[in-house]
Amino acid sequence: MKIKTLLIANRGEIACRIARTARASGITPVGVHSQADANALHVREIGHSVCIGAGPAAESYLNIAAVIAAARSVGADAIHPGYGFLAENPDFVRAVEAAGMIFMGPTPETLESFGDKASAKEAAVAAGVPVISGAEGARSDPQEIADVVREMCLPVLLKAIGGGGGRGQRLVTDETTLVEDIEGALREAKSTFGSEGLLLEKFLPEARHVEVQIAGDGKGHVVHLFERDCTLQRRHQKVIEEAPAWGLPRTLLDQIAQDAVRLGETLDYRGLGTVEFLVAGEDYFFLEVNPRIQVEHPVTEVITGLDLVALHLRIAEGVGLGLVQEDLKISGHAVEARLYAEDPAMQFAPSTGTLTTLSLPGGLRIDSGVEEGDVVTPYYDPMIAKLIVHAPDRETALARLATALDHVAVEGVQTNRAFLTALARNPEFERMQVHTRWIDGRLDALTQAGPLARPELWKAAAAILFVATSRRDTDADPWTNRDTFTGWRLGLGGDQIEAGQPVTLTDSAGASEELLVGPVKHGDRYTVLAENRDAATLSVRETTPGRWRVSEGDTVHLIDARLHAGVIELDTPEGRLIFHPAAPLDYAGGDAAADRAVASPLTGMIVEIKVTEGQPVTEGDVIAVMESMKLEISIRAAATGISSNISVSNGDMVDRGQVIAEILPPEE
Repeated sequence: MKIKTLLIANRGEIACRIARTARASGITPVGVHSQADANALHVREIGHSVCIGAGPAAESYLNIAAVIAAARSVGADAIHPGYGFLAENPDFVRAVEAAGMIFMGPTPETLESFGDKASAKEAAVAAGVPVISGAEGARSDPQEIADVVREMCLPVLLKAIGGGGGRGQRLVTDETTLVEDIEGALREAKSTFGSEGLLLEKFLPEARHVEVQIAGDGKGHVVHLFERDCTLQRRHQKVIEEAPAWGLPRTLLDQIAQDAVRLGETLDYRGLGTVEFLVAGEDYFFLEVNPRIQVEHPVTEVITGLDLVALHLRIAEGVGLGLVQEDLKISGHAVEARLYAEDPAMQFAPSTGTLTTLSLPGGLRIDSGVEEGDVVTPYYDPMIAKLIVHAPDRETALARLATALDHVAVEGVQTNRAFLTALARNPEFERMQVHTRWIDGRLDALTQAGPLARPELWKAAAAILFVATSRRDTDADPWTNRDTFTGWRLGLGGDQIEAGQPVTLTDSAGASEELLVGPVKHGDRYTVLAENRDAATLSVRETTPGRWRVSEGDTVHLIDARLHAGVIELDTPEGRLIFHPAAPLDYAGGDAAADRAVASPLTGMIVEIKVTEGQPVTEGDVIAVMESMKLEISIRAAATGISSNISVSNGDMVDRGQVIAEILPPEE
């Protein structure tokens, strides 16, 4: 059956990506959106979208009836679920097919087999694929789980049977927190995946994560599209992915791929899927199956030259794969980094807000679901973009990725950009001497921003550009209007500065400095005086709109710059830099004294209040547990005292910075 209209039951970058291939295939894409996403990029890019409910995913993107109704209203022939949301829901597949439409994915029976980790493990055993040792079957009784974990000996991994995408996993390493870990795992399993069942497995401390991309026509023909290495993870969430898996013997990788294909063949697999493994030395073990397109599918596309969404469409239309295993070859090496709106200084908690600045580099593939001016809300995954680099070899790919990350600029939210850059340049990662928990032991080092080689130069250039560009629209000459200047004069090599305009610059790290900028008598030369009284004389000239020539003596730099939304942005040889310029008086005053208020660090939902009114608490005690963008976050007391004025209840939505309780001094 030829698909004419395709409903994309997802949002963000994957919805945009599916729509582009659909159009290229002669298919009309139609989107869906929540009220919170009414102005989202995927709505703008697809051009035709149906509102299916309120902001929370449970009231929109997870609402099967609303999605089916939207598909009927536009006359869709098929529905592509993307990843997440309803992509692995067998009830959704049955509803799609009952409505006479094609579901772009596996059968509901396959989803039931692989959606439950316990049954997926049983399927792997039946297919002769090695599995990780552990307790047999799923368990939901806390006491029984605790007893079994003690028998297994720590460390043990608690895995929600319905989990996926890195969620629903808790590592137990200390018996003193065993009860708390079990309760948290059961609560997350029930609230997120609808089942309290947990799988208990021995933890492999230094394993690599290798996954195999498979594709099947639903009639027994299954091929693999080689492997991806997803070892770099934080909290079980993938950070950087690459293909192929570098440093492992091809004979071992071929054996893993053959096992993945055999597992797919046992169920006549239909569509795209990923079979995931842990590799420890020469041994490998089945982990799970993700029966859908993956976030990291672009690295497979660029090394094989295939469009996986186009392949998915062929399968859905019933014309088969159109290829055999012998047709597939690996070309070069690909690396993907996930740029997220999250704050490394707050344990990578999601960061919400308006993207006042979003500059992404050219020369590589970028899959994004947002543009400058868009809002990162608390309702969904906070991914900003995926940066994908393809090169002849891994060394070149990593170098190009690091350079690309240098030239990313985001304002309005915190991001993991510096963290990704540190990973791309890490010597241990370059040698692939890493494992799935490797990042956790090096977070402090990886989240410390590296120093610039010439910070004074770029700060001086930013100050000059701010003064030169911010007054273009006025009739007054900024260098002769002495009312705006402080009257200082400085002799430098016979040249004399007539006046200095004060500019306070704050960098992305929050460090501020007041500079004085003045013109030298002839040419396009300026001198900038820093607070430490060091002076820099630069020649700064705009060659084309937005392109500037910065000269320091005989050294010339060409940089891109713009002043917008209250920031000045420089794209320099050392990377893309952001400075916030302001008049010095803007920084005067302010009371920095901390109070005893307990404030929400994010926008999200309160899952559980852990204290009662008047209860004594100690600094560090958990006051409440909140959920924001797939994460459970503990809000702790910053002081010892008595809990008071608790203003929220379980299930309440709170804003970032909202006070939810107070800690009174003990004597009160």
